[in-house]
Amino acid sequence: MADIADTAGVIVRPPIAWALAVLAGLALNWLMPLPFLPAALPAGWLGAIVFALALALVVWAISTMTRAGSNVPTNLPTTTIVEAGPYRFTRNPIYLGMVLGLAGLAIAFNSLWLLMTLVPFALVIRYGVIAREEAYLERKFGDVYRRYCARVRRWL
Repeated sequence: MADIADTAGVIVRPPIAWALAVLAGLALNWLMPLPFLPAALPAGWLGAIVFALALALVVWAISTMTRAGSNVPTNLPTTTIVEAGPYRFTRNPIYLGMVLGLAGLAIAFNSLWLLMTLVPFALVIRYGVIAREEAYLERKFGDVYRRYCARVRRWL
């Protein structure tokens, strides 16, 4: 088991938060569908493309972090600041991929409910996960992390 003092202490594991957002959006869509796109738009295909790109970003980010020798799960210690791959462009490519994946599902299902779950999901990730991770990484890596933050934006 990981030493709790050497983790970010996030309020929820991000994949769980994402799954809850998706399930809530799908359940609400099932109870009362709220489409938001014109019927003539090929929403299924467009959403599938956005979702596939989001999934590719998440896979790229996870494989980059794993190859660098660091842990991906938030309940395990971070061993290094990863600056390669998608981490050159965004400090949070996995969370960005999760947001884009949720948007892709909203488009594919033409569901305003799924689109609306982006707001609470993004707030939980930003303030309950990222804020805690940033504080942890600054404590653990100091100037190395601060220089990385100065070069790379949080989202895009």
